[in-house]
Amino acid sequence: MTTNDAPQQSPAPQEPTAEELLDAVGPAFGKLRRTSLLEVENPISAKDLSRTLVLNLVLEHTRDSEKEITVGALAGLLGVDPSVASRMVTDNIKAGYLLRAASQHDGRRTVLHLSPAGTALMARFRRHQRSAFEYITADWAEHDRLEFARLMLKYVDSLGRLKERTPSGE
Repeated sequence: MTTNDAPQQSPAPQEPTAEELLDAVGPAFGKLRRTSLLEVENPISAKDLSRTLVLNLVLEHTRDSEKEITVGALAGLLGVDPSVASRMVTDNIKAGYLLRAASQHDGRRTVLHLSPAGTALMARFRRHQRSAFEYITADWAEHDRLEFARLMLKYVDSLGRLKERTPSGE
């Protein structure tokens, strides 16, 4: 057998370039948005999954007992018209997840709070998210799982800088 008759080995796959990796980030986030969480255990209904967007913002912005959130503020955070935010809030109220209350700082304002059912849904949602993450990354090295989690949190913490950006050319 000559060297020309030897079986051909396929070349090792090339690592993506930095440019290719960065170009792939946007489509990857798109895929994350289109994919609902895996039904790992105790699946969250599609309707409740969409409700958690509002509930998470209310929870996030009222952790400090001095902070309050209104429908208008929620609309700003969601980047939607106040009427859209109002419909989303009404849906959560009808589902028993949100409560309206008079502001402790300004009795003319109405603020939002999670109900006990809303708090329970968010706790279940958090457990579901963690379970999905653990399932998806089960075959990853522990260091990689923790590093990815650390970098994802760092990324999310840095999102606020987008508001400071001016459109190019201005």
